[in-house]
Amino acid sequence: MTTIGTPVRRREDYRFLTGGGTYTDDIDRPGQLYAYILRSPHAHAQITAIDTAAAQRAPGVVAVYTGKDMVADGVGGLPCGWQVHSKDGSPMAEPPHPVLAIDRVRYVGDQVAVVIAESLAQARDAAELVNVDYVEESAAVEAVAALQPGAPQVNSEAPGNLCYDWQLGDLPTVEAAFARATRIVKLDLTNNRLVPNAMEPRSVIGEFNRATGEYTLYTTSQNPHVIRLLMGAFVLHIPEARLRVVAPDVGGGFGSKIYHYAEEAIVTWAAGKVHLPVKWTAERSESFMSDAHGRDHATHVELALDGQAKFLALKVSTVANMGPCSPAPIPPRRSTARPRRSSPTPRRSTLIAAPGAPKRRLCSSGSSISLLTRSAWIRPSCVAATSFRRTPTRTRHRWRCNMTVAITTRHWSWR
Repeated sequence: MTTIGTPVRRREDYRFLTGGGTYTDDIDRPGQLYAYILRSPHAHAQITAIDTAAAQRAPGVVAVYTGKDMVADGVGGLPCGWQVHSKDGSPMAEPPHPVLAIDRVRYVGDQVAVVIAESLAQARDAAELVNVDYVEESAAVEAVAALQPGAPQVNSEAPGNLCYDWQLGDLPTVEAAFARATRIVKLDLTNNRLVPNAMEPRSVIGEFNRATGEYTLYTTSQNPHVIRLLMGAFVLHIPEARLRVVAPDVGGGFGSKIYHYAEEAIVTWAAGKVHLPVKWTAERSESFMSDAHGRDHATHVELALDGQAKFLALKVSTVANMGPCSPAPIPPRRSTARPRRSSPTPRRSTLIAAPGAPKRRLCSSGSSISLLTRSAWIRPSCVAATSFRRTPTRTRHRWRCNMTVAITTRHWSWR
């Protein structure tokens, strides 16, 4: 009796459908305060002054903090969770990513200040009293344009706005195949930026136990263990034994809740300062600015064919928008890096493959690809192709595809 195709009864549905789920925003801790984060309205600007005096005097306000307060307390920046080296062996550019902006903002929604108050309404009202002096500067909005000479420089640590230039493949073999090709098919693809927009907005609660010196973070996260490592070791410098991260029910994530976000560090640090729990929940429009966006790739593909239309070689070059900082804890072969910024720091990756070459994992445009002589192992979303079918001998997430690719010819140019 086969079990393939047999429906599996879900066990968790009853609790969720009857309102029995427990999400982070459902949790309230004793004495809890509320945080409201003031964000930049500019894609790129210099901060010349921040005046919080009026906000600190507002009703119900317990504290107002800026990036300089966190730096003075020894708080580090958000780290990149995965290092990549360029094809020349040089390490990727990793510009500083302060939890709260210090002297410059680099994207719309960049965190500038946080107001802690007895109620969310009081925190929101007080945030309107924070006076920030900006000197707006030119912004690089599109990834391809950001790589052009003369484009606005987003970070001095990333010259030319390039994070890394990465490549895999056998270039001489591929060039030889292209030289003898009867036809070369070219295609330009735009994998547009998207907002994940989960049903549950992100929410965090930071708590500090004065008796034990231990911190607890409740967060809508798909990756609590990595958050504890990154936030404890690199941002707040808290030993892991004194930091507990709790991920309750999560109402959708789509990968956007994998990352360690600034708000997690803000409320955890603030709880230690005010000695009371601090809660923050994103508004829907705020999530559009602060959550990790997806995609935003510009890809150029070239396919070499012989006279019988057999594939000889493939070249893929992708420019991917990663934003002004690179905190993605994911390698480039699964490119869900954070292209949420209005001022991009692109990465450039190139796939070069020739059928008949040794089997290797080749990567570009967020896809894992290994090319064989007559078949390819491709993620289903990367190419429209005929006769996809599961292959039990391969990893669960891979599919077999024959090499007859069904893509509308009007999108191709022939030479």
